[in-house]
Amino acid sequence: MSDRSITVQDLAPVEVAKGVEEGRYLLIDVRELNEVAVEAYPDAVVLPLSSFDPADIPDLQGRELVFACRSGNRSARISHAIQAAGFPYDKHLAGGMIAWKAAGLPVRTGG
Repeated sequence: MSDRSITVQDLAPVEVAKGVEEGRYLLIDVRELNEVAVEAYPDAVVLPLSSFDPADIPDLQGRELVFACRSGNRSARISHAIQAAGFPYDKHLAGGMIAWKAAGLPVRTGG
């Protein structure tokens, strides 16, 4: 067992959007498919929390992984759980889709 402590780094929506655009971050949306069908993060990979498997995470290609959800609750939970399983993914979008939209960032609608 690692003695590395589990922490979750909160990232602001504008910081995440800029990081995705610059190719520094890979955004993983852990919301369920019915939620994503209504509104989605542009350029996010969808891996629903209900069926989440770390093996499904795509090749990061040098990017850092950032989890996202609707409010930040599920993305923080998965970050904790995946670190407990030995993975180094400690970043999430604080405030989730709610904060993303409040920051005026683009949203894909209609699936």
